[in-house]
Amino acid sequence: MGVSARALATIAALTGVAVLAAGCSNDEVKPKWTGTDASGGGPSASASAELPKAAFAAPTDGASDVSTATELSLQATPGANAQVSLTDASGATVAGGLRPDGTTWVPAAQLKYGTQYTATVSSAGDTAGKKITFTTMAKPGKTVNVSTGISDNKTYGVAMPIVVRFGSSVPQELRASVEKRLLVTADPPQVGTWHWFNGGEIHYRPKEYWTTGTKINVRLAVGGLQLTKTGWGTKDVTSTFSIGDKIVMTTDDKTHQMTVEQNGQVVKTIPVSLGKAKTPSSSGHMVVMDKNQSELFVGTDPDDPYRETVYWTQRMTSGGEYIHSAPWSVDSQGKRNVSHGCTNVSESNAKFLYNLTKIGDIVIVKNTPRKLAWGNGWTDWDKSWDEYVKGSALPPQTATASPSGSAPASASASGSASAPAA
Repeated sequence: MGVSARALATIAALTGVAVLAAGCSNDEVKPKWTGTDASGGGPSASASAELPKAAFAAPTDGASDVSTATELSLQATPGANAQVSLTDASGATVAGGLRPDGTTWVPAAQLKYGTQYTATVSSAGDTAGKKITFTTMAKPGKTVNVSTGISDNKTYGVAMPIVVRFGSSVPQELRASVEKRLLVTADPPQVGTWHWFNGGEIHYRPKEYWTTGTKINVRLAVGGLQLTKTGWGTKDVTSTFSIGDKIVMTTDDKTHQMTVEQNGQVVKTIPVSLGKAKTPSSSGHMVVMDKNQSELFVGTDPDDPYRETVYWTQRMTSGGEYIHSAPWSVDSQGKRNVSHGCTNVSESNAKFLYNLTKIGDIVIVKNTPRKLAWGNGWTDWDKSWDEYVKGSALPPQTATASPSGSAPASASASGSASAPAA
């Protein structure tokens, strides 16, 4: 399978193009202008007739029961010359924009149920344009919730995946149409893709870590979209967030040390104690999923019970591996492994890390006897890009800067959380 969600593009209306021809030593060369006004020359009537004329491929004129997640598909590809407008039954204009390839026009928000719309498309070859009317579907009896755990206007780490969860499993045959409606825009633009972990959960990550300072808009444009054989999306979901400093925590079990980097510079080296032989820590690329000043850790193994309030916690896996303060193991930190799978650090170092890091920061653990299980947390960075894109139903695409008129959405944890390992 290919991969990713396509972003909307702004329609750039060209009313005239200035072409200046000049030579350094030829005063006879005059500026030449082409435009649409009478004085500028513009294209002749015969030339305009030869230009591609845009028309709607779907919906068809008079169509009924149209999805409120519909896009207006064009029969021709007139590029920037295409002008699309959409109005509802009251005459109110609906905002939207063309996709980058110019094949469809996407409304910036879910259309209303049971409403008649009028759409018009014109182009340089057909200024009169083509007009259609269509009526959207009635509100469906069964709807499916779509959710994301990303908080609006929050700053996340450079490894932050966009995690989307569906209330019912999306069947294989519908995943491409669903993925196409999961819209990500980024400024600056970065190549990225979606990856289906299962029918109920899909993640988005860029090819490389997000660039510090990136502004990201997400729109899960699924309101009225068929998600299962009998269920349709309840509503669109939107979110806007930013990417902060690049924090990378790298722990090597051979040295029992964690190296902490901020924007490429080492800021601290911290002694650690990882999981003992019976409960080894996982090696792989993990992401900080959650942070708390304190949590109650309760062991589930009757042969090795524990019940402890632990401070300055940062969760790395759904299975319960954390970075946290462990004053009881300070003598072992930097020397030997005594934990139940967590990364034990001193209280002062745990507090330092807690104050430095964000949800979405990357954690790399090396040389432990256990490999990180795929899906045990936000494991998106534990596969190469070539492998990751195979989990998508569409090809990868650049998440462009947010277009005007488009509405932006987002994430939650992968899998269910298990008891923490102290």
